[in-house]
Parts: sequence; structure tokens; C-alpha cells
Amino acid sequence: MLLRFNLLILTTIAILLSASQSAGAQTETVLYSFCSQTGCTDGSHPQAGLVQDPSGNLYGTTFDGGANAKGTAFSVSPSGTENVLYSFCALDDCDDGYHPRAGLVRDTMGNLYGAAFDGGAHDGGTIFSINPSGTETVIYTFCTQGGCRDGYYPHADLIRDGSGNLYGTTQFRGANGGGTVFKVTPSGTETVLYSFCAKAGCADGLHPRAGLVRDSSGNLYGTTSDGGANGKGVVFKVSRTGIETALYSFCAQSNCIDGSNPHASVVRDGKGNLYGTTYNGGANGMGTVFQVSSIGVETILHSFCSQTGCADGSRPQAGLVRDAKGNLYGTTQSGGARKKGTVFSVSATGVETVLHSFAAGGTDGASPISGLILDDQGNLYGTTLSGGANRMGTVFKVVP
Repeated sequence: MLLRFNLLILTTIAILLSASQSAGAQTETVLYSFCSQTGCTDGSHPQAGLVQDPSGNLYGTTFDGGANAKGTAFSVSPSGTENVLYSFCALDDCDDGYHPRAGLVRDTMGNLYGAAFDGGAHDGGTIFSINPSGTETVIYTFCTQGGCRDGYYPHADLIRDGSGNLYGTTQFRGANGGGTVFKVTPSGTETVLYSFCAKAGCADGLHPRAGLVRDSSGNLYGTTSDGGANGKGVVFKVSRTGIETALYSFCAQSNCIDGSNPHASVVRDGKGNLYGTTYNGGANGMGTVFQVSSIGVETILHSFCSQTGCADGSRPQAGLVRDAKGNLYGTTQSGGARKKGTVFSVSATGVETVLHSFAAGGTDGASPISGLILDDQGNLYGTTLSGGANRMGTVFKVVP
């Protein structure tokens, strides 16, 4: 009887393990592996996330590759067919821009808008549009003002309002050398809404690497990776009239257990709470998921590397996406079961779940540094910087 019972237990465990492994194997799908064409003309090393159209096509950028080895804008169909929409550095002296680190935003007509980190007429980066037929137009070139007071090196995704104005950040320069928050009109007029390091010790923030989120009143919210009261970055608000408020300065607690150095943008809920990630800090020094209330109170929802071997992930560079139930989804650059990064969720109560750990060999992708998008069915889509069939990055899908 005891032998039969033991056999039953062992059989049950085997079935559960098999089901778990099978579910894990089915969770992630590589839709496209970059550098599948000679010379990586299809692009390589995507650093940015994706945007999706109503038909399920995905659009993004690669930092390298393309016809001129300076990056691409691409689309990937639901079945995994990739199309290069534009290869950067197609103009003399790369006046069209090159090496886009930022993703794209899409309007209802199918036009795409983005930022190139480098290039342009003054080598400070560009804001561009690409129409459905693949024609690129430079809307604005940075460093057109003395000392690059208009900003230099746009690093992050743009957002677009109902009038077609684009908002974003530059990592450097501006009036004080610490980066900017800017607005660009459809006709290409740029306005610097705020120049960082305007306060002693850069208490207002320094070097924004991330994009923005906008509320119904036109206020903008974001993060800087440095500066603030403790030199480890801030969550900030910029009003429509250009008044900046540092809502929270990181590393306010001993050993930076409240997080430090956010690289990513924030997402906002209906109550005005902001959610994001820090690259460093937290209880284990490997980054956090945090919430900052509208009045600047911070709560740590998860500290990464809380599990042995950082199986829960470590070093998140990307921001979050939030579903209707308040669950947050994101990626970590490293950690996970195989040290190649993770796709994770964090519940409204702070429970973290690893949805996918990228494989040790990186065949399913490796080192995701961009955020995710969420479709109506709850599927998640993103990119990895490396890994895939050719080790040059992927577009992937995860079914939670």
C-alpha cells in the first residue's frame, strides 16, 4: 500500500513538472531574429520597445544594422515577417539622424514618429516622421541653438497629444547642461519646457534617459537618472507653464533601499500614482519596482534579486505597462533562472512573478532593455538587445 502511495506521489510530481516545463516552453515565442539578412540589412540590436497597429503589426527601431549600418525603423507582422521601413544615415553626413535608441509612436493615418539619438545637421540627434510608404522627414534637428540650449541627444520615446505636438527629453545640454524636457510642433517648432540642473546641486534632476507621460491637464511626468537631493535621480513633474517639481528624490533611505538611478519612464493610474523601475538600489542593490503618489510618497513594490541567484530578475532598464486590474509588467536586463533577463509581472499588492526567463544560450533572446506593450488579449510584446538565432536581438511575444 505504501509503495503504491509513493508511486502515486512520484507520478503526480512528474506530471506537474512536465506541465510546468511545457507551459514555460510555450510562454515565449520569438517572432523575429534580427541580422537574418546579409550584413544585417534587416537591422540589429533593438534598444527600444514596440507599438502595435489595429491589425497586430508591430513597429520599432534598431540601434544598428540596416542598409547603412546606422539603425532602422521596421515592422513585424503577426506571422513574423519583418519589413525595413527606413534605414538611417541615408543622407549625406547622416542629416536624417542615426542610432535610434527610442521607439516609435503611431498616428491614426499610419505615420510613425521617433527620435534618433545621433546625427542630424548639427550632430545632436533628430525628431523624425516616417509615412506609410517609408519616406522619412526630419521634423527637428537638435543643437541648432548656441551651446545646444535646445537640447542634445534625445534618448527616449516621444508622446503625442491630440494636436500632433510631440513631447520628449534630451539626455544632455539645455540651458544648464543637464538635459531638457521639450515640445515640438507638427511644423517643427521646438520649445524647451524645462532645462535640468537649474537648482543648486542639480536638486531638480539631471540627465533624463526616459520619456514622459502626460495627464489630462497637460502636466508631464518623468524621471532623471541622476541629480536630485541625493544625486541618484528623481521622479519629476513639469507643468504646462514649465514649472518643474521633483516629486521624489531617490536614495533618501539608508543604502538606497528606496531605489536609485531610474533609467525608465513612469506609468500613471487614474488616481495620479506613478509607477516605474530603478536600475540600482532596493533591498538587494539590484533595482526596484516603485510607486510614487501624487504628493510624492514612495512605496517599494518589489526589490529585485530577492531570490537565490537573482532568479526573480535584476537591473531593470525599462519602464512598465499596467493592465486594468493594476498589474504591472516589465523586463529586467539580467537575472532570471538563466542570467539572461526576464519578463515579469508585479501585482497591485507587490507580488512578483517571473513570466519568462530567457534561455542560457540566448536562442529566445537575451538582455531586454526595453519595455513591453500589452494587447487586448493580455499578450505581451517586446524586444531583446541580443540573443536570438543570430545573437543580434529579437522581437518576442509572451503569453502570461
